[in-house]
Amino acid sequence: MSTVTRSSRRSARGPGARRRPLLVGLTVLAVVLLLVIPFVLPPLGNQTLVRIGVYAVAILGLNIVMGYTGQVNLGQIFFLGLGAYVTAYGVTQGWNILLVLVAACVIPGLVGLLVALAAARLGGLAIAMVTIALPIVGVPLAKRLDEFTGGSQGVSAIFSNAPDWSGLFNDQWQYYIVLVVGGVAFLLARKLVRGKYGRAFSVVKNNEAVASAMGVSPYWTKVTAFTIASIFGGASGFLYIAAVQYTSPETLSFGHSISLLAAMVIGGAGSIAGSLIGGFFYVLVPQLTNAVDPNLTTVSQGVLLLAVLFLLPDGLVSLPRALRRAFRRRSGGPPRATPDDSATPPSTSLTQHAPAQDPITDVAPETTPTREA
Repeated sequence: MSTVTRSSRRSARGPGARRRPLLVGLTVLAVVLLLVIPFVLPPLGNQTLVRIGVYAVAILGLNIVMGYTGQVNLGQIFFLGLGAYVTAYGVTQGWNILLVLVAACVIPGLVGLLVALAAARLGGLAIAMVTIALPIVGVPLAKRLDEFTGGSQGVSAIFSNAPDWSGLFNDQWQYYIVLVVGGVAFLLARKLVRGKYGRAFSVVKNNEAVASAMGVSPYWTKVTAFTIASIFGGASGFLYIAAVQYTSPETLSFGHSISLLAAMVIGGAGSIAGSLIGGFFYVLVPQLTNAVDPNLTTVSQGVLLLAVLFLLPDGLVSLPRALRRAFRRRSGGPPRATPDDSATPPSTSLTQHAPAQDPITDVAPETTPTREA
Protein backbone atom coordinates (compact mmCIF):
# COMPACT_ATOMS: atom_id res chain seq x y z
CA MET A 1 0.00 0.00 0.00
CA SER A 2 2.82 2.36 0.86
CA THR A 3 4.43 1.66 -2.52
CA VAL A 4 1.21 2.46 -4.36
CA THR A 5 0.75 5.62 -2.35
CA ARG A 6 4.31 6.66 -3.03
CA SER A 7 3.99 6.10 -6.76
CA SER A 8 0.65 7.89 -6.91
CA ARG A 9 2.16 10.88 -5.15
CA ARG A 10 5.08 10.84 -7.56
CA SER A 11 2.73 10.83 -10.56
CA ALA A 12 0.53 13.52 -9.02
CA ARG A 13 3.44 15.89 -8.82
CA GLY A 14 3.51 16.19 -12.60
CA PRO A 15 6.29 17.37 -14.92
CA GLY A 16 6.36 20.79 -13.27
CA ALA A 17 7.60 19.33 -9.99
CA ARG A 18 10.22 17.22 -11.79
CA ARG A 19 11.52 20.31 -13.60
CA ARG A 20 11.78 22.37 -10.44
CA PRO A 21 15.26 21.13 -9.42
CA LEU A 22 16.50 21.92 -12.94
CA LEU A 23 15.08 25.44 -12.76
CA VAL A 24 16.62 25.98 -9.33
CA GLY A 25 19.97 24.76 -10.63
CA LEU A 26 19.82 27.05 -13.68
CA THR A 27 18.86 29.99 -11.47
CA VAL A 28 21.80 29.39 -9.14
CA LEU A 29 24.13 29.07 -12.13
CA ALA A 30 22.83 32.34 -13.61
CA VAL A 31 23.35 34.17 -10.30
CA VAL A 32 26.91 32.85 -10.00
CA LEU A 33 27.69 33.94 -13.58
CA LEU A 34 26.28 37.41 -12.96
CA LEU A 35 28.44 37.77 -9.87
CA VAL A 36 31.64 36.51 -11.51
CA ILE A 37 31.39 38.03 -14.98
CA PRO A 38 32.77 41.53 -14.12
CA PHE A 39 36.08 39.90 -13.10
CA VAL A 40 36.34 38.19 -16.49
CA LEU A 41 35.31 40.98 -18.87
CA PRO A 42 37.48 43.98 -19.78
CA PRO A 43 36.36 47.48 -18.72
CA LEU A 44 34.59 48.08 -22.03
CA GLY A 45 32.59 44.89 -21.61
CA ASN A 46 31.51 45.84 -18.09
CA GLN A 47 30.55 49.34 -19.21
CA THR A 48 28.45 47.87 -22.01
CA LEU A 49 26.60 45.63 -19.56
CA VAL A 50 26.04 48.64 -17.32
CA ARG A 51 24.45 50.59 -20.17
CA ILE A 52 22.28 47.60 -21.05
CA GLY A 53 21.05 47.45 -17.44
CA VAL A 54 20.25 51.16 -17.40
CA TYR A 55 18.00 51.01 -20.44
CA ALA A 56 16.54 47.60 -19.58
CA VAL A 57 15.04 49.13 -16.42
CA ALA A 58 13.59 52.04 -18.44
CA ILE A 59 12.14 49.63 -21.02
CA LEU A 60 10.74 47.50 -18.19
CA GLY A 61 8.69 50.46 -16.96
CA LEU A 62 7.54 51.19 -20.50
CA ASN A 63 6.54 47.56 -20.90
CA ILE A 64 4.34 47.68 -17.81
CA VAL A 65 2.32 50.61 -19.08
CA MET A 66 2.23 49.66 -22.78
CA GLY A 67 2.89 45.94 -23.08
CA TYR A 68 0.78 44.82 -20.13
CA THR A 69 -1.80 47.61 -19.83
CA GLY A 70 -2.07 48.72 -23.45
CA GLN A 71 -1.72 52.42 -22.63
CA VAL A 72 0.29 54.64 -24.99
CA ASN A 73 3.38 56.25 -23.48
CA LEU A 74 5.80 58.08 -25.76
CA GLY A 75 7.54 60.02 -23.00
CA GLN A 76 9.36 57.42 -20.90
CA ILE A 77 12.70 59.11 -21.56
CA PHE A 78 11.39 62.18 -19.68
CA PHE A 79 11.20 60.20 -16.45
CA LEU A 80 14.68 58.76 -17.03
CA GLY A 81 16.01 62.28 -17.47
CA LEU A 82 14.09 63.56 -14.44
CA GLY A 83 15.48 60.75 -12.30
CA ALA A 84 18.96 61.58 -13.57
CA TYR A 85 18.61 65.25 -12.66
CA VAL A 86 17.23 64.42 -9.20
CA THR A 87 20.15 62.06 -8.65
CA ALA A 88 22.70 64.63 -9.80
CA TYR A 89 21.18 67.32 -7.57
CA GLY A 90 21.11 65.06 -4.52
CA VAL A 91 24.70 63.95 -5.03
CA THR A 92 25.98 67.52 -5.44
CA GLN A 93 24.08 68.52 -2.27
CA GLY A 94 25.72 65.73 -0.29
CA TRP A 95 22.63 63.63 0.37
CA ASN A 96 22.92 60.05 1.54
CA ILE A 97 23.00 57.84 -1.54
CA LEU A 98 20.03 55.73 -0.39
CA LEU A 99 18.02 58.94 0.06
CA VAL A 100 19.08 59.96 -3.45
CA LEU A 101 17.81 56.64 -4.84
CA VAL A 102 14.46 57.03 -3.07
CA ALA A 103 14.09 60.62 -4.31
CA ALA A 104 15.03 59.58 -7.87
CA CYS A 105 12.15 57.09 -7.80
CA VAL A 106 9.55 59.05 -5.81
CA ILE A 107 9.75 62.42 -7.57
CA PRO A 108 9.32 60.99 -11.11
CA GLY A 109 6.58 58.77 -9.66
CA LEU A 110 4.71 61.80 -8.31
CA VAL A 111 5.07 63.65 -11.62
CA GLY A 112 3.87 60.55 -13.45
CA LEU A 113 0.90 60.31 -11.08
CA LEU A 114 -0.12 63.92 -11.82
CA VAL A 115 0.20 63.35 -15.56
CA ALA A 116 -1.75 60.08 -15.34
CA LEU A 117 -4.58 61.64 -13.32
CA ALA A 118 -5.12 64.14 -16.13
CA ALA A 119 -4.43 61.89 -19.09
CA ALA A 120 -5.75 58.45 -18.13
CA ARG A 121 -9.30 59.34 -19.16
CA LEU A 122 -8.07 60.13 -22.64
CA GLY A 123 -7.45 57.54 -25.31
CA GLY A 124 -5.81 57.02 -28.65
CA LEU A 125 -4.06 60.06 -30.10
CA ALA A 126 -5.02 62.32 -27.20
CA ILE A 127 -2.97 60.48 -24.59
CA ALA A 128 -0.18 60.00 -27.15
CA MET A 129 0.03 63.76 -27.58
CA VAL A 130 0.18 64.27 -23.80
CA THR A 131 3.11 61.86 -23.42
CA ILE A 132 4.88 63.25 -26.48
CA ALA A 133 4.76 66.69 -24.85
CA LEU A 134 6.76 65.51 -21.83
CA PRO A 135 10.22 65.27 -23.47
CA ILE A 136 9.44 68.15 -25.83
CA VAL A 137 8.73 70.43 -22.86
CA GLY A 138 11.39 68.84 -20.69
CA VAL A 139 14.36 69.84 -22.87
CA PRO A 140 13.80 73.64 -22.81
CA LEU A 141 12.72 73.43 -19.17
CA ALA A 142 16.00 71.76 -18.25
CA LYS A 143 17.89 74.52 -20.07
CA ARG A 144 16.03 77.28 -18.20
CA LEU A 145 16.30 75.82 -14.70
CA ASP A 146 20.08 76.17 -14.76
CA GLU A 147 20.24 76.61 -10.97
CA PHE A 148 19.27 72.96 -10.57
CA THR A 149 20.17 71.43 -13.93
CA GLY A 150 23.27 73.31 -15.03
CA GLY A 151 21.42 74.66 -18.08
CA SER A 152 22.64 73.68 -21.52
CA GLN A 153 26.02 72.65 -20.11
CA GLY A 154 24.48 69.93 -17.98
CA VAL A 155 25.64 68.81 -14.56
CA SER A 156 28.19 66.28 -13.34
CA ALA A 157 27.70 64.04 -10.31
CA ILE A 158 30.21 61.45 -9.14
CA PHE A 159 29.14 58.85 -6.62
CA SER A 160 29.79 55.49 -8.29
CA ASN A 161 33.58 55.33 -8.07
CA ALA A 162 34.69 52.19 -6.28
CA PRO A 163 35.56 52.76 -2.59
CA ASP A 164 39.00 51.72 -1.45
CA TRP A 165 37.73 49.01 0.86
CA SER A 166 35.99 47.16 -2.01
CA GLY A 167 39.17 46.32 -3.90
CA LEU A 168 37.23 46.75 -7.16
CA PHE A 169 37.76 48.93 -10.20
CA ASN A 170 35.22 51.60 -11.10
CA ASP A 171 33.64 49.63 -13.93
CA GLN A 172 33.18 46.60 -11.65
CA TRP A 173 31.64 48.67 -8.86
CA GLN A 174 29.23 50.34 -11.29
CA TYR A 175 28.28 46.92 -12.63
CA TYR A 176 27.29 45.73 -9.16
CA ILE A 177 25.26 48.90 -8.53
CA VAL A 178 23.28 48.28 -11.70
CA LEU A 179 23.01 44.56 -10.93
CA VAL A 180 21.50 45.18 -7.47
CA VAL A 181 19.11 47.99 -8.40
CA GLY A 182 18.15 46.45 -11.75
CA GLY A 183 17.75 42.98 -10.22
CA VAL A 184 15.37 44.32 -7.56
CA ALA A 185 13.42 46.20 -10.25
CA PHE A 186 12.98 43.08 -12.39
CA LEU A 187 11.98 40.92 -9.41
CA LEU A 188 9.39 43.48 -8.29
CA ALA A 189 8.04 43.79 -11.84
CA ARG A 190 7.75 40.00 -12.17
CA LYS A 191 5.84 39.78 -8.89
CA LEU A 192 3.64 42.69 -9.96
CA VAL A 193 2.55 41.32 -13.33
CA ARG A 194 1.95 37.84 -11.93
CA GLY A 195 -0.28 39.09 -9.13
CA LYS A 196 -3.65 40.79 -8.96
CA TYR A 197 -2.33 43.98 -10.54
CA GLY A 198 -1.06 42.04 -13.53
CA ARG A 199 -4.47 40.43 -13.97
CA ALA A 200 -6.11 43.86 -13.76
CA PHE A 201 -3.67 45.23 -16.35
CA SER A 202 -4.50 42.36 -18.71
CA VAL A 203 -8.26 42.76 -18.38
CA VAL A 204 -8.10 46.52 -18.98
CA LYS A 205 -5.84 46.01 -21.99
CA ASN A 206 -8.18 43.45 -23.59
CA ASN A 207 -11.55 45.06 -22.89
CA GLU A 208 -12.28 48.02 -20.63
CA ALA A 209 -16.03 47.30 -20.61
CA VAL A 210 -15.40 43.77 -19.33
CA ALA A 211 -12.99 45.17 -16.75
CA SER A 212 -15.66 47.55 -15.45
CA ALA A 213 -18.18 44.71 -15.27
CA MET A 214 -15.67 42.71 -13.21
CA GLY A 215 -15.23 45.57 -10.76
CA VAL A 216 -11.84 46.69 -12.11
CA SER A 217 -11.61 50.43 -12.69
CA PRO A 218 -9.89 51.09 -16.06
CA TYR A 219 -9.10 54.65 -14.99
CA TRP A 220 -7.30 53.79 -11.76
CA THR A 221 -5.62 50.79 -13.34
CA LYS A 222 -4.14 53.05 -16.03
CA VAL A 223 -3.10 55.60 -13.41
CA THR A 224 -1.39 52.86 -11.40
CA ALA A 225 0.43 51.45 -14.43
CA PHE A 226 1.61 54.88 -15.59
CA THR A 227 2.83 55.80 -12.10
CA ILE A 228 4.75 52.53 -11.74
CA ALA A 229 6.31 53.06 -15.17
CA SER A 230 7.41 56.53 -14.05
CA ILE A 231 9.03 55.09 -10.92
CA PHE A 232 10.99 52.59 -13.01
CA GLY A 233 11.99 55.46 -15.30
CA GLY A 234 13.32 57.38 -12.31
CA ALA A 235 15.28 54.32 -11.14
CA SER A 236 16.86 54.05 -14.59
CA GLY A 237 17.82 57.73 -14.31
CA PHE A 238 19.63 56.96 -11.05
CA LEU A 239 21.51 54.16 -12.80
CA TYR A 240 22.23 56.49 -15.73
CA ILE A 241 24.13 58.85 -13.42
CA ALA A 242 25.90 55.87 -11.85
CA ALA A 243 27.10 54.88 -15.32
CA VAL A 244 27.79 58.27 -16.95
CA GLN A 245 28.22 60.61 -13.95
CA TYR A 246 26.82 63.40 -16.14
CA THR A 247 23.48 64.47 -17.59
CA SER A 248 22.26 67.28 -19.85
CA PRO A 249 19.05 68.31 -21.65
CA GLU A 250 20.07 65.95 -24.48
CA THR A 251 19.23 63.07 -22.15
CA LEU A 252 15.53 63.97 -22.47
CA SER A 253 15.55 64.08 -26.27
CA PHE A 254 12.36 62.75 -27.88
CA GLY A 255 14.39 60.64 -30.31
CA HIS A 256 15.65 58.53 -27.41
CA SER A 257 12.06 57.95 -26.31
CA ILE A 258 11.17 56.53 -29.73
CA SER A 259 14.25 54.34 -29.58
CA LEU A 260 13.11 52.97 -26.20
CA LEU A 261 9.70 52.21 -27.69
CA ALA A 262 11.27 50.39 -30.65
CA ALA A 263 13.52 48.38 -28.32
CA MET A 264 10.50 47.37 -26.21
CA VAL A 265 8.56 46.09 -29.23
CA ILE A 266 11.57 44.26 -30.67
CA GLY A 267 12.41 42.66 -27.34
CA GLY A 268 8.81 41.63 -26.72
CA ALA A 269 5.85 43.71 -25.53
CA GLY A 270 4.20 42.32 -22.44
CA SER A 271 7.30 40.35 -21.42
CA ILE A 272 9.71 40.78 -18.51
CA ALA A 273 12.45 38.94 -20.38
CA GLY A 274 11.66 41.01 -23.48
CA SER A 275 12.59 44.16 -21.55
CA LEU A 276 16.08 42.79 -20.95
CA ILE A 277 16.39 41.81 -24.61
CA GLY A 278 15.25 45.32 -25.51
CA GLY A 279 18.10 46.73 -23.40
CA PHE A 280 20.58 44.64 -25.41
CA PHE A 281 19.01 45.87 -28.64
CA TYR A 282 19.08 49.53 -27.59
CA VAL A 283 22.79 49.45 -26.72
CA LEU A 284 24.37 46.89 -29.03
CA VAL A 285 22.59 47.44 -32.36
CA PRO A 286 23.71 51.08 -32.76
CA GLN A 287 27.27 50.01 -31.97
CA LEU A 288 27.16 47.22 -34.56
CA THR A 289 25.58 49.35 -37.29
CA ASN A 290 28.08 52.15 -36.66
CA ALA A 291 30.90 49.64 -36.97
CA VAL A 292 29.58 48.45 -40.34
CA ASP A 293 28.89 51.86 -41.87
CA PRO A 294 28.12 55.01 -39.83
CA ASN A 295 26.38 56.55 -42.84
CA LEU A 296 23.86 53.69 -42.98
CA THR A 297 23.14 53.46 -39.26
CA THR A 298 19.54 54.66 -39.52
CA VAL A 299 18.79 52.50 -42.56
CA SER A 300 20.31 49.40 -40.96
CA GLN A 301 18.32 49.85 -37.77
CA GLY A 302 15.12 50.44 -39.72
CA VAL A 303 15.63 47.27 -41.80
CA LEU A 304 16.34 45.23 -38.67
CA LEU A 305 13.26 46.66 -36.97
CA LEU A 306 10.98 45.77 -39.89
CA ALA A 307 12.50 42.30 -40.21
CA VAL A 308 11.84 41.48 -36.55
CA LEU A 309 8.30 42.86 -36.68
CA PHE A 310 7.43 40.83 -39.78
CA LEU A 311 9.12 37.57 -38.79
CA LEU A 312 8.49 37.69 -35.03
CA PRO A 313 5.46 39.90 -34.24
CA ASP A 314 5.77 38.93 -30.57
CA GLY A 315 9.37 40.14 -30.45
CA LEU A 316 12.69 38.37 -30.08
CA VAL A 317 11.53 36.80 -26.82
CA SER A 318 9.23 34.55 -28.87
CA LEU A 319 12.11 33.18 -30.99
CA PRO A 320 12.49 29.89 -29.01
CA ARG A 321 8.76 29.23 -29.32
CA ALA A 322 8.85 29.92 -33.07
CA LEU A 323 11.83 27.57 -33.48
CA ARG A 324 10.04 24.79 -31.57
CA ARG A 325 6.98 25.14 -33.79
CA ALA A 326 9.12 25.08 -36.92
CA PHE A 327 10.93 21.96 -35.71
CA ARG A 328 7.64 20.18 -35.04
CA ARG A 329 6.36 21.03 -38.50
CA ARG A 330 9.54 19.70 -40.12
CA SER A 331 9.50 16.53 -38.02
CA GLY A 332 5.90 15.85 -39.02
CA GLY A 333 4.54 15.97 -35.48
CA PRO A 334 1.17 17.56 -34.73
CA PRO A 335 1.34 21.25 -33.77
CA ARG A 336 1.07 21.64 -30.04
CA ALA A 337 0.10 24.82 -28.27
CA THR A 338 2.90 26.16 -26.12
CA PRO A 339 1.46 28.61 -23.65
CA ASP A 340 3.90 31.35 -22.86
CA ASP A 341 2.89 33.99 -20.35
CA SER A 342 6.12 35.87 -20.85
CA ALA A 343 5.19 37.24 -24.26
CA THR A 344 1.94 38.62 -25.57
CA PRO A 345 1.27 40.30 -28.91
CA PRO A 346 2.48 43.88 -28.85
CA SER A 347 -0.25 46.44 -28.45
CA THR A 348 1.56 49.02 -30.53
CA SER A 349 3.08 48.91 -33.99
CA LEU A 350 5.79 51.22 -35.23
CA THR A 351 5.90 52.83 -38.62
CA GLN A 352 9.10 54.75 -38.19
CA HIS A 353 12.21 54.58 -36.09
CA ALA A 354 14.29 57.55 -35.09
CA PRO A 355 18.08 57.23 -35.04
CA ALA A 356 19.08 55.39 -31.91
CA GLN A 357 21.75 57.76 -30.67
CA ASP A 358 22.83 56.54 -27.29
CA PRO A 359 23.24 59.50 -24.93
CA ILE A 360 25.74 57.48 -22.95
CA THR A 361 28.02 56.99 -25.94
CA ASP A 362 27.56 60.64 -26.92
CA VAL A 363 28.98 61.85 -23.60
CA ALA A 364 32.32 60.73 -22.30
CA PRO A 365 32.44 60.36 -18.51
CA GLU A 366 34.95 62.54 -16.84
CA THR A 367 36.05 59.80 -14.45
CA THR A 368 36.46 56.58 -16.38
CA PRO A 369 38.17 53.50 -14.90
CA THR A 370 41.88 53.59 -15.24
CA ARG A 371 42.64 49.88 -15.37
CA GLU A 372 43.89 48.41 -18.63
CA ALA A 373 41.53 46.42 -20.84
